[in-house]
Amino acid sequence: MTEPSTQQPRQSPPPPAGSGGTVPLDSTAQLLTRITAQLGTQLSLVSRNGTRRPMHRTRPSEALRPSDTLRPSAAPRPPDAPRSPGTPTLLVVAHGSRDPQALRTVLALLDRVRDLRPGLDVRLGHIELNRPLLPDTLDGLRGADAVLVPLLLGRGHHVKHDLPAAAAAAPAVRTRVADPLGPHPLLVEALYGRLVEAGWDPADQGSRSAAVVLAAAGSRDPDSAQDTRRTARMLAERLGVPVVPAYASAATPTVPAALRALAARGRHRTFVASYFTAPGRFASAAAGAAPRTAALPLGAHPAMARLLLHRYDQALSATARSGGVSLLASA
Repeated sequence: MTEPSTQQPRQSPPPPAGSGGTVPLDSTAQLLTRITAQLGTQLSLVSRNGTRRPMHRTRPSEALRPSDTLRPSAAPRPPDAPRSPGTPTLLVVAHGSRDPQALRTVLALLDRVRDLRPGLDVRLGHIELNRPLLPDTLDGLRGADAVLVPLLLGRGHHVKHDLPAAAAAAPAVRTRVADPLGPHPLLVEALYGRLVEAGWDPADQGSRSAAVVLAAAGSRDPDSAQDTRRTARMLAERLGVPVVPAYASAATPTVPAALRALAARGRHRTFVASYFTAPGRFASAAAGAAPRTAALPLGAHPAMARLLLHRYDQALSATARSGGVSLLASA
């Protein structure tokens, strides 16, 4: 029989930061603390109705302007902030893009919306290409009220057909579809801010050599083109120079054609304003045609967050005036 050793057991040094190793626990209290923290993290990902939250936070994209970054990534807002009881969910409907910057940009915008309206349940659904898809987000809202706010800049097929169809296909959710974002003065505010970031000089107001091309995605729907032209007129009033709408697809003129036409009129100091909500193929193509640095997409500009809430509030006011009968479906 051997006697127990009186020598203290050797403890391994803690692994270096970022090594992926596990720091040894030397007390029951530390073990319980670790278990409690992990359990709290898992529970924060579960919504009140027992389903996993469809949205996930990501760090702001490095491509975003510093003004778009809402908080240090090391100190995110707790995901289980209390919700306002009885308040419909704000469901932002984005188009979706294969560009990874697009999703990061939209998530940063939604964070800004949450900062402006603490306690409001803000969720995201995509028409295509990105998760969460709109039907999946609606499925997680069974038995709830929701206002679908299009992250789209004008009337077109998605606003007129896709969103109402998605709402009608979710009979367990009481829904209303808000108006698209544009045209609206807050969009002009965001466009102006992005142009200034790209080098637009306010002293160019009234200049005979300056002009702007408003680069938009394009649509075959005449209402969409009308909305873009109206935004161009509003931006021209703000800048004091001609603003020509141009399109990446489905409509004319193209961005290069609009730039050539302005140069023929002696407008050689031209800028391209990106009339896109987030980075993507069309925004990149428009920027590539710019003679100088093109403005960034509207993204998480503060005016965009205010506009999303404005459209949400408008939809709620319309529902209240009609006694609630404008909701598209009932549980």
